[in-house]
Amino acid sequence: MLSRTATNLFWIGRYMERAEFTTSLVEATIRLDSLGTRAESDQTWRSALAVVGAMPGFEATQENFGAFAARRYLTLSDANDGSVRSCLARARDNARAARNALSREVWEAINRAWLTIRGRASPGGTQATLTLVDALKAEARGFEGALTRMLRAEAYWFIRLGTLIERADNTARLLDVKYYLLLPEGEQVGGTLDRDQWDTILHIVSARLAYRLLYPQGLAPWWVADLLVFRRELPRSLHFCAAETVELLAECGARTGRQGEADRLARQRLTAVEGDDIDALFQRGLHEWLQRFVRENNALGAAIAHQFRFA
Repeated sequence: MLSRTATNLFWIGRYMERAEFTTSLVEATIRLDSLGTRAESDQTWRSALAVVGAMPGFEATQENFGAFAARRYLTLSDANDGSVRSCLARARDNARAARNALSREVWEAINRAWLTIRGRASPGGTQATLTLVDALKAEARGFEGALTRMLRAEAYWFIRLGTLIERADNTARLLDVKYYLLLPEGEQVGGTLDRDQWDTILHIVSARLAYRLLYPQGLAPWWVADLLVFRRELPRSLHFCAAETVELLAECGARTGRQGEADRLARQRLTAVEGDDIDALFQRGLHEWLQRFVRENNALGAAIAHQFRFA
């Protein structure tokens, strides 16, 4: 496979995963916002922007901050490289460049997602935004379904590698923002607002049912963290991402003969996750651990690009 095609496939995975995550983030933030007071609304949307690292970019627009402005920046803004529309546009561009490596169903799913949002000038009111979110989530599920039916070969592996690198970054940042930044000063840890925020995190990663099945003792921050970091059964957990990345790199290496630093970093990360637990993480500092995980995940993404000679 040409290095340029491999690059396109890897970034299809990253951009589609980022678009889906941001879509779920907007939906969950709308629902959390509806539970709070008007005074809490700005903080709720600032936290959403913080999760995806978009606060500096929004401030650079010099637009008055508010729920509508934040929704528009996250979903439609061409000035935001991480907006849903920007991500889908880039995913489609990469898919067009790698069209011969994709199944028809995968290409059509990406194209439909782009067409859903291409002509939108405004997210509209709250209900209109939720309607848009529902349509985008349906297209994301269509893409995931089409991807599972692809031949298990290089095209599939590179898309999945991009998906897993992006997913691990999103999950780590989401958990870190909640743990370190999200609870307003003066609010009680374990209070109503705190519980609503942790429940919102579960909604974003589609893990409410998984949490109830695995932790019948009730909602607690440390068990949410345990779920998102250590439970391999959850497809969005850091453990799942680390384990599947190792497996995919091994399959790519066996087919292409290219093994190296990316494999070493991936195995090192998996060993670290498997040898830890949530009690030890809280004692050492969850924020510091998550910050290190994000840096190591970025390094792994760069190592994959180098190892497979991405253009």
